[in-house]
Amino acid sequence: MALVLVPLTTIVLVASLVLAVVAGAYTALDRVIDDRLLLVAAVVELLLVVQAVVACVVAGQVRTPGEGPTMAAYAVTLPLVPPALAYLAIKEKSRWAMGAVLGGALVVAVMTLRIQQIWTVHA
Repeated sequence: MALVLVPLTTIVLVASLVLAVVAGAYTALDRVIDDRLLLVAAVVELLLVVQAVVACVVAGQVRTPGEGPTMAAYAVTLPLVPPALAYLAIKEKSRWAMGAVLGGALVVAVMTLRIQQIWTVHA
């Protein structure tokens, strides 16, 4: 299971960056959320749930005190971001809602990198 974490976090990182690019394009074009963006967000969400399960399973193998629970906390809270941002974008229907989706996708990417960093440095 531990060998799965690094490739999985890489896939999550790429998917969240794709979401950021799509949301950035929507922001630049002043478009509102549509089914394509929701589909990309749903894929990111599914990957984040899988990553949360895997990260929680392998968090016990992290040798540095405190880093395992931190990694698990990051992984468990990340799946909350895409649905919250999608809800905001559906309710707001503005350029700024797409900007929030862009920012949230970048937050997911950064926190995913942090999960991978904890795993590769401290495990």
